[in-house]
Amino acid sequence: MTLIQLKYVVAVDTYRHFATAADHCFVTQPTLSMQINKLEKELDVLIFNRSKHPVEPTEIGAEIIKQAKVILHEADVINEMVKVSKGQISGEFRLGIIPTVSPTLLPRFLKTTMAQNPDIKFRIEELQTDQILERLENDQIDAGIMATPLDNGKVIELPLYYEPFMAYIPEQHRLDQDEFILHSELKLSDILLLKNGHCFRDNVINLCKSAFPETDNNSHILEFESGNFDTLIKLANQGFGMTLLPYLTAADLGETERQRIKPIEHPQPTREISLVYSKSQLKLSIIEILAEAIKASVPEKLLSNDQHEVVSPRHKGSKKSA
Repeated sequence: MTLIQLKYVVAVDTYRHFATAADHCFVTQPTLSMQINKLEKELDVLIFNRSKHPVEPTEIGAEIIKQAKVILHEADVINEMVKVSKGQISGEFRLGIIPTVSPTLLPRFLKTTMAQNPDIKFRIEELQTDQILERLENDQIDAGIMATPLDNGKVIELPLYYEPFMAYIPEQHRLDQDEFILHSELKLSDILLLKNGHCFRDNVINLCKSAFPETDNNSHILEFESGNFDTLIKLANQGFGMTLLPYLTAADLGETERQRIKPIEHPQPTREISLVYSKSQLKLSIIEILAEAIKASVPEKLLSNDQHEVVSPRHKGSKKSA
């Protein structure tokens, strides 16, 4: 029995497909299958029922997989202990990040962080919140960057910064002449939203204290949901309503579009952005490096939640968000 064999077994359980598991382990399917077969012969049991699609562990296989995860974790503990004793910060770090944060945050810190830590190999993927939490639980990623707080006792949340919501008000809109926007002036029927699955959508819905779609006295001029802020801004400019943007997204706009940005009254509605990781996570030194790099890359005024009101990233009445 080897750690490699146990790693392959856990991978097949995770992806429930031999070829997919082999891809994620960076080996060929015959190699992975051969090693699992050798382990099954050594133990004289079947770990997987290959007649099922997707493949499923047998009853004893499920117990073996459970113990394999413990063994692999303890092996990682030893490796991390040795690295720490030698003052080494190296290895692969798998990071998930939600799409409404990725475009404005990664360019601020990633290049410098990689240059200062050449022995760390970052693997970064845009994922929605529920995908990040699922992959953290399955040890498929090491940490996630997402909106918090979350109602999840399995993870640790390390707040990084607090990002206010900004109103994008196009010309000739009913709020065009206002210097700032009142909470009471925000109407869902007038706000272009990101499509379902983005936590910022739920932030906006919760801010308006209403579940979408809710009957406003005014019906939507256009019922459209997009996966990116650029589309929402362009539609707003064509007279289809206003939209709300995170502070860093608004700051990255061109000069003309920045002139259409208006603050919302105090306490400013804000989303909390955090590094989230499993309680059993071992790569705490890399997490600390990331946290410090991110905090140094954003405006200092975003590091405190004074004068801010953190809006829930979870859609009220729903257990799922992203």
